[in-house]
Amino acid sequence: MKHLVIVESPAKAKTIQKYLGKNFSVKSSYGHVRDLPKSKIGVDVKKGFEPSYIIPDKAKARIADLKAAAKKADIVYFATDEDREGEAIAWHLLQVLGTAPEKAKRITFTEITKTAIARAVENPREIDQNLVDAQQARRVLDRLVGYELSPLLWNKVRRGLSAGRVQSVAVRLIVEKEEEIKKFEAQEYWSVDALLAKAGNQFNASLKAIDGKVIGKLGLANKESVQDILKNLDGATYTISNITKKERKRTAPAPFTTSTLQQAAFNQLGFSSKRTMMIAQGLYENGFITYMRTDSLNLSQDAVQAATRAITSMFGKEYALDAPRVFTKKSKNAQEAHEAIRPSDPEKSPESLAPELDTTQLKLYRLIWQRMVASQMADAKLNQTAVDITAKNYIFRASGTSVIFDGFVKALGEKAAFQETVLPDLTEQDVLDLIKLQHEQHFTQAPARYSEATLVKALEEHGIGRPSTYAPTIDVIQKREYVVKNDEKRLAPTEIGTLVNSVLTEHFPNIVDIDFTANMESSLDDVASGEKAWQPVMKEFYDPFHALIKTKDKELKKSDITEEATNETCPKCSSPLIIKLGRFGKFKACSKYPDCKFTEPLGDEKKMEEEHSGQICPDCGKPLVVKRGRFGAFLGCSGYPDCKHITPIVKETGVDCIACNKGKIIEKKSRRGKMFYACNQYPDCKNAYWSKPTGEKCSQCESMLVYGAKNTIRCSAKGCGFKKDNEEE
Repeated sequence: MKHLVIVESPAKAKTIQKYLGKNFSVKSSYGHVRDLPKSKIGVDVKKGFEPSYIIPDKAKARIADLKAAAKKADIVYFATDEDREGEAIAWHLLQVLGTAPEKAKRITFTEITKTAIARAVENPREIDQNLVDAQQARRVLDRLVGYELSPLLWNKVRRGLSAGRVQSVAVRLIVEKEEEIKKFEAQEYWSVDALLAKAGNQFNASLKAIDGKVIGKLGLANKESVQDILKNLDGATYTISNITKKERKRTAPAPFTTSTLQQAAFNQLGFSSKRTMMIAQGLYENGFITYMRTDSLNLSQDAVQAATRAITSMFGKEYALDAPRVFTKKSKNAQEAHEAIRPSDPEKSPESLAPELDTTQLKLYRLIWQRMVASQMADAKLNQTAVDITAKNYIFRASGTSVIFDGFVKALGEKAAFQETVLPDLTEQDVLDLIKLQHEQHFTQAPARYSEATLVKALEEHGIGRPSTYAPTIDVIQKREYVVKNDEKRLAPTEIGTLVNSVLTEHFPNIVDIDFTANMESSLDDVASGEKAWQPVMKEFYDPFHALIKTKDKELKKSDITEEATNETCPKCSSPLIIKLGRFGKFKACSKYPDCKFTEPLGDEKKMEEEHSGQICPDCGKPLVVKRGRFGAFLGCSGYPDCKHITPIVKETGVDCIACNKGKIIEKKSRRGKMFYACNQYPDCKNAYWSKPTGEKCSQCESMLVYGAKNTIRCSAKGCGFKKDNEEE
């Protein structure tokens, strides 16, 4: 018998072909083979939201090839991914190829190994129409929102804008975080520490209580209160009044889901969500890891047994568990796949696969391998000691931690190792030597902007989106320029992103309502499980949404949204000045436009214009003026279009280049719009950094120090590893 197996990607096809015999032919569909048309809405809302699918031109040749292969085959196996989207692709393939029901088989697997493929072929099933309907409902829903809401934004705000259920909620979270930061008022607080010693062994203790009352974080509110404490402590005796020792256990974290993998890859490797998923896709298709779009924490019995063998072999029997550790997902909607993300064969260590993987693949594989193997390792055991030291009516506390048994930390590597704080041998009633009293001023910090990792975490916690949507959502809101990444890889809203969010929040609250969107996701889950039919779910949403679109199209005026009144008058015609939103941000303009075309930049733009006024075009002698393009501000000739001279505006860092000792480090943008810092003597000097340099040299290797994540300063040299806290704040 001749068998045809159809998968989504050619890389996966190549891997699977190795595991099947000569009677099997494995071909790729290269993803979707049908979709809604781009030129029209493609959904008949009057006929039960019936979608009109078309075969894209780029897929027609592949379909012809697959049809020819399917005709020659006795059995056709649809082996697309094991999630809703994969189920829908299998269904579309079945419709397009016209394969007879008795010849069509659906197979799934979460890992591309010989055993898994053989097991899948031996246990085929029919296509799950509930999963197909859930994916179809999502596609139709997003098409209806996009095709009806986006044109309204074009007409009332600016052309080229778009809105979507999940992306709009993501933008809302980022905008609200920005508003929270702007409203934040820093509070002053102080700390008092005592550097103490016993027999010459020094350790630090922090002031914790006064007159038996514990001091809160903001308890010491000003310098005056601290000065009183220091004065009262003059001549005090520091005596140990209490010692508490406890043994603590720490349990290993669960293996990765899609969201936790994206978070860990961002925090530990600096990978964006999109990059993480692309690398994981390659690892999966080549058989190194299991399916990477999942919100399950399950591990197969075979995988756990293999992990136990690996743990015993690599670390010792004492690190293995007597019984498997089982993790459960708190979310009721965790049902997209059967297993967590794990190495296909846990006995293959990262080191053993190093020759087969490129640098980024190896980094991500190591992260996945370490996390899964650690999840099946023994608890770590710690000794924690708390020492209370009495000085007059004040109590200081010193804490110490020592590792009894490192357990799962052994697999996670150095970055996950516990920080030991060893105290000298102390006993109650010991009188300690005071080396010095130290006091320091602090200020509460504003909430941090979302990183890709923390945004994914927030979306998951709110039930917004699913494993397959996190990375595309973050990618699209950046491509639409609703949000941008700053130097610290944090997401900040743009003016247009803030404005679109304001319009949607005020006039289309359901689209950006977190609970509403989460409930819609829950309804789609009910469709997937067969508890609901998809058309009623669509109708319940669409009817009021469509009516609201028609109402708002009549009510809203573009000027009400994109223009703001000012108390200023135009210097040319004395008409009122207004603030308008242009393609590249807000600016002041005469309200009598087009009769009067006076404009004036706002804020930083105005300051920039003042700084660069008086500069002359070297080509024609006319004044240079500040202009703004797609990639930011620049100096252009006022004689444009007759003279097209432009000069980039250089943003200096004040840091000298340590490579050539001639140039200065300036801020630049890459072709893809990513910020970096480079010597202004390029191309003679090609010294550059992805993070902003501090101007200081590393004490270990003399390379440039740069600002790192989480308020740190780190060495720019690969392999150095030097890092310290940023004390400027």
